[in-house]
Amino acid sequence: MHAQSYRPKKFNIAGLKGISDQTVEMHLKLYDGYVKNTNLITEQLAEMMRQKKAAATNPAYAELKRHLGFEYGGMVLHEYYFGILASDGGTPTDNFKSAVEESFGSFENWKTDFVGVGNMRGVGWAILYQDPVTEQLSNHWIELHQQGVPSGFKPIVVMDVWEHAFLLDYKPAERDKYIDAFFANIDWHRIDDNLTSAAATRPVG
Repeated sequence: MHAQSYRPKKFNIAGLKGISDQTVEMHLKLYDGYVKNTNLITEQLAEMMRQKKAAATNPAYAELKRHLGFEYGGMVLHEYYFGILASDGGTPTDNFKSAVEESFGSFENWKTDFVGVGNMRGVGWAILYQDPVTEQLSNHWIELHQQGVPSGFKPIVVMDVWEHAFLLDYKPAERDKYIDAFFANIDWHRIDDNLTSAAATRPVG
């Protein structure tokens, strides 16, 4: 059995408004670490299987199994986060506005709620998810990458609000300024792509 390896994705996101290139460079290195650790743990688990050591009574195996979700979740959420950032993101599309109006009443209601989630105390993620069954959109607070994630839901807008995402540019008490910068750099056409792919993967039943 051979564990499949992931490769770090490349993101051309220099020149963002309000988020320095230094922050982006540091943040991408952190993302690379999640990819590396995901591959490392996956390979270690595969080796344990080969050696017949994959058992709940093996503390090393149990710890790796528990930690894999954190590393994998960190890798994937960062790919969503970086994937929607661009220095020339433009303005929200009519398609996205229409989608959030169905669930929140208006774009302004959605943004107010999303920003409210992002400004909650603690570190984590603010994420707009889509339910693949009802197509309903909802904002969620995800603290650790593997906890609180609504199973099967599709991430549409992902904002990292761990302090490493903004500490080089803003003080901890200035998270609201970072959130403003995040919105100034959203590529709304990529958000539309996320909505489209979410609809395409809706379960049949």
